[in-house]
Amino acid sequence: MTYDDSIQGAEATVVEDTFLGRRALVKIRPPKSYRLTELDDHIRTVRTKNEAKIMHDAREAGVRTPCIYDIDLSKFSITMEFIDGIAIKDVLDEHPERADEICEKIGIAVSKLHSAGICHGDLTTSNMILENDEVCLIDFSMGCTKAELEDIGVDLRLLERAFSSAHVGLESSFEKLMETYYANVSNPKQVKKKLIDIKNRARYT
Repeated sequence: MTYDDSIQGAEATVVEDTFLGRRALVKIRPPKSYRLTELDDHIRTVRTKNEAKIMHDAREAGVRTPCIYDIDLSKFSITMEFIDGIAIKDVLDEHPERADEICEKIGIAVSKLHSAGICHGDLTTSNMILENDEVCLIDFSMGCTKAELEDIGVDLRLLERAFSSAHVGLESSFEKLMETYYANVSNPKQVKKKLIDIKNRARYT
């Protein structure tokens, strides 16, 4: 199982459920007591709508994401397909011999996302599931559409830092990920230049 019966995150709670007889997950954004009620409701509504739109747009771009079954804005919830797979972080930890193969799949998935102008916002191997040898991206709560080149560069930089921290010893596999990404993304030269720029800026801050 990929998820526990209930997972509490900083912004939302994810619980396992069923929808029309199908196994499902429900992501609910609970109220924040430190915000005014009207403001809190507005923020939760906007974020719920945005996440659902990003997931839909990503699927339209050919990226595997959970299928959305229902959106209930009165409960600030999204009911979605349960992905019966294994977190890629766990796969890489337990089967490092598969790292090159899996990283190439990640590179293709992320290139499709970015080519469609979509930024994930939290690209880590914990937010990727391997299902039937296909990479499925999850948790788009920090993502955006109409992403600028800066957003895409930051997405890649976060992926690079998260990968190097979580998967020591698999540096060559990450290089394959990036090679595959640049071979498939729509604007490789611009993205590569922006990523270098972001890294250089980080050195002086």
